[in-house]
Amino acid sequence: MKLGVSTYSLYKAIAAGELSPVQVVEEIAAMGGEHVEVVPIGFSLTERPELIGQIRDKAQELGLEVSNYAIGANFYTETEEARQQEIERVKGEVEIARQLGVKLMRHDVASAPDTSIQAFNARLDKLADACRQVADYAAEAGITTSVENHGYFVQASDRVQALVAATDRANFKTTLDIGNFMVVDEDSVAAVKKNIGIASMVHIKDFYLRPGSRGLGEGWFKTASGNALRGAIAGHGDIDMHEVLRTIKHAGYDGYLSIEFEGMEECKLGARLALENVKRIWDEV
Repeated sequence: MKLGVSTYSLYKAIAAGELSPVQVVEEIAAMGGEHVEVVPIGFSLTERPELIGQIRDKAQELGLEVSNYAIGANFYTETEEARQQEIERVKGEVEIARQLGVKLMRHDVASAPDTSIQAFNARLDKLADACRQVADYAAEAGITTSVENHGYFVQASDRVQALVAATDRANFKTTLDIGNFMVVDEDSVAAVKKNIGIASMVHIKDFYLRPGSRGLGEGWFKTASGNALRGAIAGHGDIDMHEVLRTIKHAGYDGYLSIEFEGMEECKLGARLALENVKRIWDEV
């Protein structure tokens, strides 16, 4: 197992001009991370391709692996032409992953106003076909692609399983985010047990969970059924972190664990404390 941090955890510092993407790599190394996951929020590797080599080289200089490249995508389109255009765009992102030197790449799959199971079932074949085309292209570079459980439409553990099975490619799996299951009101421990066997990457995230009727104000957002969530430092929130990490460890998962911090605390502090907490808990379980 290698424990590291997603650049997403520090995107507030990037957006505020406090850290450049390359300085984020330095920050993660200083925290004690073993890898950096590249999520281009607050910067763009398509618009600033010079950053690709800079990030890769800085990570290598500091002894960090570049673990995963995670991008947005949406194959739920109005027309077939638009779907094919999106597939080709994501293939272009595979080339960026190859230049970064990663063997893992997460791309989103679908976002839609109707998140019902009926809408999901109606679009499953088209979504799987898009994932299959990207996975086949990525296979030529030795890259495993994946879907993350987020975005409501493909967030529940069963939907992720259905998409992975329908895509039917050895190099298409899931980036398993232990916190995001809560957004669709799933218990994290139960959902991790169901999906750890098809995970190529694991995100460690935590949330505070409260009844939605309490009107908690700024910083909170609604789950699919109307409960309230707020980002927490991993190990401080309402996820049973010990049991989740025990499940991951005892399942024999030996890949990357990536901290995703999205709480209200200062981001460098939040990411560092999350990293320290997860390292300690992993050793305990």
